[in-house]
Amino acid sequence: MQLDYRGKNVVVTGAGRTGLALCAYFCRRGAAVTLSDSRSAEKIGGLEVLEGLGVAFDLGHHSEGVFTAADLVAISPGVPLTAPAIAAAIRNGVPVLGEIEIAFAEFEAPLAAITGTNGKSTTTTLMGDIFQAWGKTTFVGGNLGTPLIEAVDGRRWDWGVAELSSFQLEAIADFHPRYALLLNLTEDHLDRYPDMASYVAAKMRMFENMTSDDVAVLNAEDELVMRVTADIRPRRVLFSSARILDQGMGYDGVDIVWCWQGAERRFPVRELRLKGLHNVENVMAAMIPPLLDGCPPEIAWQAACAFRGLPHRMVEVRVLGGVPWYNDSKGTNVGSVLKSLTGLAAPVTLIAGGKDKGGDYAPLADAVREKVAHLVLIGQAAGRMEEAFGSLTHTVRAGSLTEAVQFARKLTPAGGSVLFSPGCSSFDMFKNYEERGDLFARAVLELSD
Repeated sequence: MQLDYRGKNVVVTGAGRTGLALCAYFCRRGAAVTLSDSRSAEKIGGLEVLEGLGVAFDLGHHSEGVFTAADLVAISPGVPLTAPAIAAAIRNGVPVLGEIEIAFAEFEAPLAAITGTNGKSTTTTLMGDIFQAWGKTTFVGGNLGTPLIEAVDGRRWDWGVAELSSFQLEAIADFHPRYALLLNLTEDHLDRYPDMASYVAAKMRMFENMTSDDVAVLNAEDELVMRVTADIRPRRVLFSSARILDQGMGYDGVDIVWCWQGAERRFPVRELRLKGLHNVENVMAAMIPPLLDGCPPEIAWQAACAFRGLPHRMVEVRVLGGVPWYNDSKGTNVGSVLKSLTGLAAPVTLIAGGKDKGGDYAPLADAVREKVAHLVLIGQAAGRMEEAFGSLTHTVRAGSLTEAVQFARKLTPAGGSVLFSPGCSSFDMFKNYEERGDLFARAVLELSD
């Protein structure tokens, strides 16, 4: 159902892709739109199009008067609800809604929503591939890339599959997916949240409007996931990478095993192109909603076996002098680095560092001690990382990512491997993790034989 915003005074916060898409959406709906961003116009691209649509601008700051006078504030994920202008709007009774909530109100297809600390993008993309292989017209996006708001004009969808971050879930009201997947929970984004409990609480908002007719897909081997979802209303369907389940998706070390309503179906993991136990978990989670909705198992498995993985997620850039180089720029937290290291044999040269997110690096200590022969640190977080486990292995600091690649080339013997898995966000040195990963790949490809 198309909502009527004609004549409404709407303030959109954040001039990234989501904010620009929101501006265009509200303009098409006849609203008077103001775009607010703390950056100056010179640091934001794409504003010329919005000027042509009649959008007003509040740039270089967030003016409280603009926010308190609004009929609606549409918030982009990167802007916290605690920002002073946002908080002022909330105190004045102005509705503050996120892009996911606004888009969901008009998205008429059933939706599968995926969250967790790690594996979201892989699971989201693969599930979209499965639905599409089944012949369903499927929107795939959310935090992954294409904002959900871009899916609500014109085209009709059979299904929607959306990756959701904790930031996006902070500003929902009636959001209600058909399937909600919580893949895992480890420390992340503690530069935004005061503690782990606040981060988990934001993730858990995904379930708050679901009913017993809906389904929550959960990781049976994540103790925190199991604990915090014990009393949710939707029906729980579990996946496990450590055992076969009486009901649900399990793994016996050789086959993925789907047990449901008295029937058993086996899928040989050796047929997958994705490698690593964490990817077995991603595949299991991605298959469950399509299978429950009636997708033939052979179609789901064929799509899973064809899937090659995502850019910047454990991608082998090249093998040089007997050393494989892996680009894992999307590894932006400790849990992700740990999963990537688990899939490699010692000795590993690990390049890590970036913008510190406030988490605890200690969970990496055992893996560093056992597998990492050389640790090359970059960026703002280098000092904290060196304090955490620099004494456990040979550690050096590099002034740039290119210099880190050159150090790794000198340090790594044939038979070893180089893993670029930062464990941090990219914003101290780069625009995003894609730019960071592209630079790493270029620097590796430019190394001479």
